[in-house]
Amino acid sequence: MPRERERGGEGEKDGEKDGEKDGEKKEDGEKERKRKTEEVWTEKYRPRKLAEVAGQKAILNNLQSYVRKRNLPHLIFSGPAGVGKTAAAVALARELYGEIWSENFTELNASDERGIEVVRNKIKNFARTMPVGDAAFKIIFLDEADALTDAAQSALRRTMERYSGTCRFVLSCNFSSKIIAPIQSRCSVYRFKPLSYDAVAARIKFIADREGLRLSEDAVKAINYVAGGDMRRAVNALQSAAVLGSEIKPETIYETTATARPEEVESLIKSALDGEFFAALEKLRVLTERGISGDEILAQMHRLVIKMNLSARKKVELLDRIGEADFRITEGANESIQLDALIASFCLSSRGG
Repeated sequence: MPRERERGGEGEKDGEKDGEKDGEKKEDGEKERKRKTEEVWTEKYRPRKLAEVAGQKAILNNLQSYVRKRNLPHLIFSGPAGVGKTAAAVALARELYGEIWSENFTELNASDERGIEVVRNKIKNFARTMPVGDAAFKIIFLDEADALTDAAQSALRRTMERYSGTCRFVLSCNFSSKIIAPIQSRCSVYRFKPLSYDAVAARIKFIADREGLRLSEDAVKAINYVAGGDMRRAVNALQSAAVLGSEIKPETIYETTATARPEEVESLIKSALDGEFFAALEKLRVLTERGISGDEILAQMHRLVIKMNLSARKKVELLDRIGEADFRITEGANESIQLDALIASFCLSSRGG
C-alpha cells in the first residue's frame, strides 16, 4: 500500500510537471504571437523588389525597363491609397542603387508641410547635392504631392528644371488633376488601379502562412471586403485580428476594423426601400452603437447600392442622396441627423426596378 501511494504521488507530481510544461508552452506561444504582432506588418512585408509589388503589371514592366537602362524621367504615380505607389518607388530605388539606395533616395510627405518652404528648404537642399557612389542621379519621392499649394507646385517645377541633371522626382498623389499642368507635362504619369481580389488574397495568404495563422476563405473574403482594393488596409486588418488569436475568423475582421457585415448594410437598405422606417432606423442604430462611423456606413451603402438589383435610374437617385449626406457630414453637419434623414429619404422613395 505505501508503494502504491508513492507511485500515485509520483504520478500526481508528473501530472503537475506536465501541466506546468503545457502552461509554459502556452505562455511562450502567447509571448511569441505578441512579439510578432508588435512589428508593423506593412513595413515588415513591404516589397523589396518591383516583382514583389502586387498588381499593376503594366506599370511594373515599364519601371523595370528604367532599371535596365539605368535611367528614368520624372514620374507621377496617381491612384488611391494602398495600391503600391510608395512600394513601387522604394523598390525602384532599391533596384537602381543596390546597397546605397537609402543615400540616394529621400521620401517627403507634402501633406505635412503644404507651403513653398518645403520646396525651398528640404527639397532643394537634397536636390543640389551630388549622388553617392556611381549613381547618375538621386530620387526625391514626394508623397501626397497633390496637397501642395499652387505656389509650392510652381516652385517645385522650377526646382525640377534646375536640378534635372542630378535628381529625378517621383510624385505620388491620389488625383493627378490636382497637379499643375507644367509639372504634368514634365513627367511620365502612371495611374495605379485598386488591387484585384486575387492580388490581395495572394498577399494576405502569404503573410498568414509566414506568421503561422489559420486563415479560412471566408476570412479572406472579409479582409477583401474591408480593404476595397487597399493592400495597406488589408494587411492592417489581418494584423489587428491576429492579436486576438492565430485563427482568423470573418467576425474578428469586421469587429477589429469597425466595419459592418455587407449583409447588415444590405438589410438596412432593403428595409428603408420597403418603407420600413423604424426597422431601418433600428438597424442603423445597431451599427452606430458598435462604433461604426457614419463615413464608413455611407461608403458601404455606396458600394452595395451599385451592386443591388435596381434600375439604373433608381441607383442614380440613391447614390445622389448618399453623396449629399456625405458632403453635408464632411462640411460639419450632425452625423446622426444626416444618417436618419438619408434613411427617411430612402423610405420615401419607391422601390423601383
